[in-house]
Amino acid sequence: MKTPVLVFDMDGVLVDVTDSYREAIAQTVEHFTGTRISNEQIQDYKNSGGWNDDWQLSHYVVQRAGVLTPYEEVKRYFQSIFSGSTGLIMREKWIAQPGRLEKLNQDFRFALFTGRPKEEAEFTLKRFADGLLFDPIVGMYEVQNHKPAPEGLLQIRQCHTNAAIFYIGDTVDDARSAKAAAVPFIGIAAPRNPRYVDLVFLFRAQGAYAIVDDINCLEEVFAS
Repeated sequence: MKTPVLVFDMDGVLVDVTDSYREAIAQTVEHFTGTRISNEQIQDYKNSGGWNDDWQLSHYVVQRAGVLTPYEEVKRYFQSIFSGSTGLIMREKWIAQPGRLEKLNQDFRFALFTGRPKEEAEFTLKRFADGLLFDPIVGMYEVQNHKPAPEGLLQIRQCHTNAAIFYIGDTVDDARSAKAAAVPFIGIAAPRNPRYVDLVFLFRAQGAYAIVDDINCLEEVFAS
């Protein structure tokens, strides 16, 4: 029997992006419109599905406010405040408690399927989890069809044939991607999430295998 595989999303699963990606959306929208979008409003978009790409979401909110700024300009500003050694990416917080993932890694292989560019994912993994192997890492540019399409999970399945695979994510797009790939989904619904109850119901509606507060609870899912 092959070692089972835990496929992680990154944002909101491995790292808390409240002060990085979510803050970058808010600052980008404010830069172009003069009005800041709240974390609750951002979560409402995420819960509605189809907004896995934070550049596209930022551009949509800017356009909806009546500011007809080209997508590439919005993306360029977003990256200017997000990337680099002084960017918002440095505000990210690793969610796993010391030793938790290492213990899981004794029984599971790890892979990563994220909507962020692969190089940004690798940068964050090097900062926080340099001793752990995630193979493969499937990011934004490794797929043609982004979440909720299952393409990334299907790629990972090809790399781990005949192994049981589980996908761990924090959005309805993650859940829909797993469902389309026929992969059991473990939903992360953090109690601090401004739309926590809505998210739990969305995960249940998608047939989640389990729903937990964060990845530190994963051992309990597989304890039985």
